[in-house]
Amino acid sequence: MTTYAALLRGINVGGGRKLPMADLRTLMTGLGLTGVRTHLQSGQAVFTTDRGDAESAAAELTRAIEERFGFPVDVIVRDHGYLRAVAEACPFPAADLEPRQLHVTYFSAPVGPERYTHIDPAAHLPEEFRLGDRCLYLYAPDGLGRSRLGEALARPRATKGVIATSRNWNTVRKLVELTAPRA
Repeated sequence: MTTYAALLRGINVGGGRKLPMADLRTLMTGLGLTGVRTHLQSGQAVFTTDRGDAESAAAELTRAIEERFGFPVDVIVRDHGYLRAVAEACPFPAADLEPRQLHVTYFSAPVGPERYTHIDPAAHLPEEFRLGDRCLYLYAPDGLGRSRLGEALARPRATKGVIATSRNWNTVRKLVELTAPRA
């Protein structure tokens, strides 16, 4: 059995594209996934399964969510080992920063630096970003809501052809914890 985190992109708890977490848990349990839990109301679910892999689980969830809720939702699924490795590889001093200052954007596939050649890093200082394994780390000292660099990194030119969904550092750490093997 492998424990995974499902990261849903672009859902709301109210208004358009509403996807209540209780309904998501019910849907996932109905798919035969076990140990289903959600974290916060912003599109994180943890589950265990012994069938398939991360990509097949993401595809199954994507199909089931659209069938049940009537709108498409991009889903990225990652296991504990990957989530832990992303947290451990953070190129910024996470322990010294406020969690709202540090974000990880998870990608559905590897991305290279050529996607970001249109961004002048010096023009966005003190904000910075670094690429990782199917992820991007963003240091935004004033938070993501005020980040001009975060806005530039999220433009279609930079995300074309991949699913991209961001989480703050508190959520990054919590997903590592929630997917950890239980004794």
